[in-house]
Amino acid sequence: MSTATALNVTPRTAADEAQSFAEYKAVEAALQPYIDSAKIGDGALCRTAFYDHAHIVGSVHGTFYDLDADTFKGAVNEAGASPDVQSHIAWIDISGPAAAAKVEFINWAGFRYTDFFVLYKQDGQWKISGKVYDSHAQN
Repeated sequence: MSTATALNVTPRTAADEAQSFAEYKAVEAALQPYIDSAKIGDGALCRTAFYDHAHIVGSVHGTFYDLDADTFKGAVNEAGASPDVQSHIAWIDISGPAAAAKVEFINWAGFRYTDFFVLYKQDGQWKISGKVYDSHAQN
């Protein structure tokens, strides 16, 4: 005996689709200062992408790091410019005012990184609430 399950899918209007697309573009824009800071080594620019409470967690060369956004700003400045860095946003997932994103980097100060971000939209603006990362071969 088989049972069929009916799916109730709310039809989306063109306006709904446009708004959904706009939210993805807004999350991309929120990540862009972080991405740009890798190329130019600008910690102050990077810092603008984060909430004040944000933490950055991961490890490099076996050392565990749990940095606040201001300390991470200094680390970006210390690493300096990486003009040959390449990056791409692998995915973005949004649910209301919450989002997650995965960004891949190669040759940021000679390293490959995979960054996982949690973002939140407050007062119409997306910002990074937290980041965890994998430094791959440098882990």
